Amino acid sequence: MPDKVNVLILFSDEHRHDAMGCAGHALVKTPHLDQLASRGTRFTRAYTPSPICVPARAALATGQYVNKNRCWSNAQAYQGTPLSWGHQLLRQGHRVDSIGKLHYRGSDYDNGFENEILPMYIRDGTGWIKGLLRDHEAVMDVSGYTREIGPGKNSYTDYDLEVTRSARTWLEDAVNAENNKPWVLFVSWLRPHYPLICPEAFYELYPLCEMDKARFMSEEKLPQHPVTQTIRRRFNYDDCFDEVTRQIARASYYGLCSFLDAQIGEVLNALEHSEQADNTLVIYTSDHGDHNGDRRMWTKMSLYDESSRVPMLLSGPQIPKAKTVETLASLVDIYPTVLQAVGAEDDEIDRPGLALQSLIDGAGADRGVVSEYHDGGSPVGMFMLRTGRWKYNCYPGYPPELFDLVSDPDELCDLSQDRAYAADLRQCHDEMCALLDPSEVNDLAFADQAELIEQLGGVEMILGSEEFDHTPVR
Repeated sequence: MPDKVNVLILFSDEHRHDAMGCAGHALVKTPHLDQLASRGTRFTRAYTPSPICVPARAALATGQYVNKNRCWSNAQAYQGTPLSWGHQLLRQGHRVDSIGKLHYRGSDYDNGFENEILPMYIRDGTGWIKGLLRDHEAVMDVSGYTREIGPGKNSYTDYDLEVTRSARTWLEDAVNAENNKPWVLFVSWLRPHYPLICPEAFYELYPLCEMDKARFMSEEKLPQHPVTQTIRRRFNYDDCFDEVTRQIARASYYGLCSFLDAQIGEVLNALEHSEQADNTLVIYTSDHGDHNGDRRMWTKMSLYDESSRVPMLLSGPQIPKAKTVETLASLVDIYPTVLQAVGAEDDEIDRPGLALQSLIDGAGADRGVVSEYHDGGSPVGMFMLRTGRWKYNCYPGYPPELFDLVSDPDELCDLSQDRAYAADLRQCHDEMCALLDPSEVNDLAFADQAELIEQLGGVEMILGSEEFDHTPVR
């Protein structure tokens, strides 16, 4: 083991867990991520604490689930509390910098980085405030999503190219840094997050005549739960597509995954040239997934694996090569992973995460992980417990869902009303309640959001504000 182990966190936005060659996808080309997986360990069952950007990123920073850090929505962003892994490292003398998207409140707060290079925060310090209304029908023009597809240039792509250039420069300069303690660099891109406008060279990797089709499109395979049906209705992008444009959008998403992979390759190449690759732990993961048309759904905001499950790769000193780990993992595990890698001390606060290094060694075999959603489109909090073979979804005031992901990995057969599985349902509910009380958390989220709505001027003011479908770069 090297005396000094740095950490390079490579973070993307909206990369679904299976959109990589190393995950077995038949079409998506990700040679650099595939190589990273071959040099390290891939966690095949990793989940986001929330299938939307801001809450997921706050959970990654704090190592706390959403119900603890109370960054419930894309309008309730991280602003330096609870303390992050970055804060813990800075107070112990480490160099901790970020490059790219943060989606925190803004630069006026101590976010746990010494330098924030090219940061993207939530828009105007307030973010997506219309999501706070939740019980209102969506007021956005969903057709905009379907118009911004296909090959071309886009500010998100330009931003990511800048992030890559800055990361390369940072790694080159790190060679001459005088700090003897390990550094941590967080590099965060926007892609493959929509708009689904893809650089032409990457779009052309996926000819429409060779594209696969979106899955679970028939009526009997569409979401049956009333809460998920409400989400789908309020963000009904799919009705704006026809058969051709739907395929163009899907090809664009695949192309953006390959574009992202190319950016990761550039940064990993810079790490190699810095001669620090042998003593640097590399982590790759994403904030959440994307339906990409499956179940006639787009973007995220559901508890299905397309939305809630994320890629997670770990490579570096003493990390086994070409290994897969099926133990459940979560973005809250990044916090202890970083601290363990650099040998830093933590505070006395109890956090649910386990270092990924320990999962490789067999820890957490019987653990459960949580994901929750409290944002736009949902009439109630959505809570997922993933444990063993089960996915248990709880919606306070509505029926639950129970899926056996061994026999039903596509989540098409809800067993919650089958009396033969009543004991399994009770056990899953009890395991969830050991981690959180869904009804209490739901009430707390609504109370916090009602308070914020009042602070912002009330419902009518929010309804009259400008809508946007994705955070602008500038």
